[in-house]
Amino acid sequence: MNDENKIIITVSGADKVGIVANIAAILSKFKVNIEDIKQTLMQGHFVMFMLCDIEKAELNFKDLKNALIEEGNRIQVEVWVQKKGIFEKMHTV
Repeated sequence: MNDENKIIITVSGADKVGIVANIAAILSKFKVNIEDIKQTLMQGHFVMFMLCDIEKAELNFKDLKNALIEEGNRIQVEVWVQKKGIFEKMHTV
């Protein structure tokens, strides 16, 4: 399986209306496909993980990452964007 075009987006912050919609809107705008999404609330703290495919994205990885972080700042949540292979290596024991 080729993970070259796969990214993991992690979003964390106080729960509020619109977090998923705002992040998804950025992805849609730049033609990024959401392949899987998991979210949860932990004592009022919102956490979301997204697996996305950037093969057809209209931005390169760095610019997409910056656009997502900028949106996170605007809506007051933390956003981390990593290539899937790096994410997996960091989380393998």
